[in-house]
This record gives sequence, C-alpha cells and structure tokens, in this order.
Amino acid sequence: MKRSCEKIFVSLMIPCKNEETNLERCIKSVDWADEIFVVDSQSSDKTPEIAQKYGAKVIQFRYQGGWPKKKNWALENLPFSNEWVLILDADECLPPESKDEIKEIVSNPNEKHSGYWINRRYFFLGKPLKHAYFPNWNLRLFKHKLGRYEKITDLSTGSGDNEVHEHVVVQGSTGKLKSIMDHHAFPTIDSFVEKHNRYSNWEAVVESSSYDDESALQHDKVKGKRRLRKIFRKLPFRPTLRFMYVYLWQMGFLDGWSGYVFARLHAQYEFLSMTKAKALAIKGIESWKSTR
Repeated sequence: MKRSCEKIFVSLMIPCKNEETNLERCIKSVDWADEIFVVDSQSSDKTPEIAQKYGAKVIQFRYQGGWPKKKNWALENLPFSNEWVLILDADECLPPESKDEIKEIVSNPNEKHSGYWINRRYFFLGKPLKHAYFPNWNLRLFKHKLGRYEKITDLSTGSGDNEVHEHVVVQGSTGKLKSIMDHHAFPTIDSFVEKHNRYSNWEAVVESSSYDDESALQHDKVKGKRRLRKIFRKLPFRPTLRFMYVYLWQMGFLDGWSGYVFARLHAQYEFLSMTKAKALAIKGIESWKSTR
C-alpha cells in the first residue's frame, strides 16, 4: 500500500486488540509517520493483516498480570528508531494539519519541551460531541526515553491489559498542540457499555486504594480533574451528580440527543464504579473477619 511520500521522523505506536473496524482509519490519518508499531494482544480478527498492509510492524504483547501493562511495556521494549513517539489508540485519528505541526516540533533540535498534550473530541453514535467531555487533554507526543505512564495501583483491576486512565509523566516541560484529535470510541451504545463495564472495575479498585499523587502530572487541568475526582468520590448521589456535570456543567445538552444519552450512560458508569468499590470494601471486611 502506497503511503505519503514525505515522512516525519516520529515513531507511531498503536496498542490494540480486535480493531479491524478502526485501525485502517487511524493509520491512514498519520501515514506520514516514519515508523509504525502496532502492539497487538493476539487479535482474532484481521487487525495484524491490516497493520501489515499499511507498513506497520506488528508486535505481540502477552500480558502476565500486574504491571507493566501494554503501553509502558512497549515504551520499555520497542526498538524505536526516532527520538519522538506518538501514541494513538486504534479508534483515534489526527487531522491533516497535525502533520506540519508535529514536523516542526520533532525536527527542531532546540525544542524546549519534552512532550505535548493534544485535545481530544469524542464521537458518539456517529456525531462529534462539541461540549460533553470537551476539551479532553491527553499527553500523546513525547520523547520516548523521557515519558512513562504513571503507576496508580499494584492491585489487579480486571480492566484488561492496557492502561485505562493513567497519564504519561515526562521528565521536562510540556506544551499543547493546536490540532484536535477525533476519538471514535463509542459507535454504538453496546460499545460504551462494554468498555465502561471494564473501566468501572479499574475505578473501583483505585477508589479502594490509597493512591494520592497527581503532583507529577504536568497539565493543570488534568491535575484539577484528578483532585476533583477524589472529592467527588466522597459525595452522595454520585450518579445524579455525574449526569448533571456532563449534561449541564459541560453543556452536553447542546449536543442534542447524543449529549443526553452520553450523560445518562456516564451516570450509569458512576453507579457501577461506586457499587463495585462498595462490594470490594465489603469483601475486604468479610475477609478480615474470617481471620479473627
């Protein structure tokens, strides 16, 4: 498959499993990347074939439990040819203007930052959400030797082999890209429910743990959200508050019916996280009593 003639000296890393419906769109949006790694988890669909069709190197990851998970393992073990790495999920893609913006950064020998945050726009039921969960900043472009995902817990989260809500922490300062990344995470309601059932496992374990460090995160808005989340976990009526936050505070109502459903589903996600954390706490108490 013919790719863009001009290559940008950045290594693209895509962690995935069974992403045949998304992977082609993702790779084609950044076909200017000099090097592409697809870190697969034994997909049973055509993910490896699609990756190879577009010139990607397919690396199989076999999760052994615990830490590291897929992205940190890849940062430690992949033979990157370039100083800069760009991390995208298979259901994400970049706009054409990102090519020149990233080229300017990675080709500058005097670049002052070690990493860059990019704003992410969710697509839900085929529609871009312009208010709900927007802006949504993620650190995805950085010097690979200087960045690693934070380790939030040693406990088993039951959320799969990939990092869920952990952020990259880099050594050095960070900046922000002007480009906006599209996130096609939830084409159906089923896909939202399936993913957030797993994500709520992670939330429940983290809520029951003692992790309390957001000091290493470089983006003030992300730090603020992390602090707000800790306060929020102590409040009553959390599912209702989560709905109001997304639908009213973030003005998800301006996204129409999609914004309403998105907010309601996040309220359900909050309920799952809360009740799973409570179940873990009860299990812990019962286990303690059994040893007395």
